[in-house]
Amino acid sequence: AVTMEATRRRPQHSANGKRSEQKEQLAHFDKLLRNFQVFLYMCFPDITHKFIPGYVGGVQEGARTPAGLINKYEINGLQCWLITHALWFANAHYFHWFSPTIIFDNWIPLLWCANILGYAVSTFAFIKAHLFPTNAEDCKFTGNVFYNYMMGIEFNPRIGKWFDFKLFFNGRPGIVAWTLINLSYMAIYVLDFFWNEAWYLKTIDICHDHFGWYLGWGDCVWLPYLYTLQGLYLVYHPVQLSDAHALAVLLLGLVGYYIFRSTNHQKDLFRRTEGSCSIWGRKPTWIECTYRSADGGMHRSKLLTSGFWGVARHFNYTGDLMGSLAYCASCGFGHILPYFYIVYMTILLVHRCVRDEHRCSSKYGKDWKRYTDAVPSRLIPGVF
Repeated sequence: AVTMEATRRRPQHSANGKRSEQKEQLAHFDKLLRNFQVFLYMCFPDITHKFIPGYVGGVQEGARTPAGLINKYEINGLQCWLITHALWFANAHYFHWFSPTIIFDNWIPLLWCANILGYAVSTFAFIKAHLFPTNAEDCKFTGNVFYNYMMGIEFNPRIGKWFDFKLFFNGRPGIVAWTLINLSYMAIYVLDFFWNEAWYLKTIDICHDHFGWYLGWGDCVWLPYLYTLQGLYLVYHPVQLSDAHALAVLLLGLVGYYIFRSTNHQKDLFRRTEGSCSIWGRKPTWIECTYRSADGGMHRSKLLTSGFWGVARHFNYTGDLMGSLAYCASCGFGHILPYFYIVYMTILLVHRCVRDEHRCSSKYGKDWKRYTDAVPSRLIPGVF
């Protein structure tokens, strides 16, 4: 009986030991990946912009903050992405430090790790805003503790000169994790975000949102795990699309990407040249606006009414939604789960439209009314 009991227990001890070892390796992998991104972000100034034509990297200026400041950023996302994925492929083919499917194999435990990081970063940002803010004039205290925690107090929380919380967590680890997760699923991906990271400094996330749970937890957890649901679904439910279905999905995705990227490029070109450019073969038109910053200074701004920006006020969101729908449609119509992404993106971007336009109306006043009269549609001409 003693012998049988010992025999029965041995495999359990062995299994427990193996699980413990796997947990230890997983925790080490998760910590290594995140610390490695911090190391790349902080210690490797960008050199890729010196060799890749058309890529904007290195030190770039952001938009003017409500307090009137203009921050500088080290744009090195593409370089960090390339180094990370080069090491990923080197591991898969040569070094074998860990399994190439480690993320898929440990999806739930890594989700827990990401949640811990997201809440830790959000809580740190909340405490930092109260005790040692980077710039007190750019802090926003609403009087509602829950809202302050969720939406953020500090506008540009930083540690030192270069570690900017918003830029880092918007791009690393969330966006890098997006492609690594997809690689673990053997899916297809693009490099659009990091190629255009300098342009991202002028988006609503960087220019207007404060840094709290919404960005801290959202970039660590919601973004990488929600945006890859299609890949996860296809791992368990492979889909064989018809030629017509596959072609429709491809065309929808390509047209959506073209609209999204072209719309953003037109605005970026217009801003960089201050209107001295050509859009759709013509000199651009715009609405001249004035606004006052928190420091009392008066500033001028131009609202573009040419190209896609003359079609709708947020036509880049329209292209983004077309691409999102294509991701979902690639999973077929057998289950609603892959379509959660397009539902969420529609709610997110419509809400962002309303929120952004409310802010612009308060900022520009009657000049904003002139702009909306010139471009009456938000997303879809004649519909919304």
